[in-house]
Amino acid sequence: MTDNEFGRAFTTMIILLIVMTFGLAFLGNLMARDVDDKLDAEREVSIQQVVADRIAPAGEITIGEAPALAVAAVEDVVLPGDEVYNSSCAACHGAGVAGAPKVGDAAGWTDRIAQGIETLYANAINGFQGSAGIMPAKGGNASLSDGSVQAAVDYMLEQSQ
Repeated sequence: MTDNEFGRAFTTMIILLIVMTFGLAFLGNLMARDVDDKLDAEREVSIQQVVADRIAPAGEITIGEAPALAVAAVEDVVLPGDEVYNSSCAACHGAGVAGAPKVGDAAGWTDRIAQGIETLYANAINGFQGSAGIMPAKGGNASLSDGSVQAAVDYMLEQSQ
């Protein structure tokens, strides 16, 4: 083999190797795109699942028969009026927030007392929205029994007359 023949063979081999390298790189790139598309689809599903888990309700309400002990326990517990006032009512009735009559302000309670004690109880238990302001049901503490709310109303009236 002469030097010219060797040079041509060597150059041909180098060109062939370069073409094969570019060809393999091209095929690898095509395959990588396909894999990236599949990974993106999996990531999207994963992100959707994370979002769905994050915004899912923390609990559920079951309408139907509740365990008798749980219902009886909440309804039977009547806390002292001053305790209920200090834990749930004082935030609004202590400062007159949202139109709430202040405890100790007899003039603020006069119109409400004139409506009758049953109306005061009903508004405190069920909530009320009037021209003077709003009263959330059970002062915003749904765990209170009706009797506890009535005791708190009685306590506030005693302190305001």
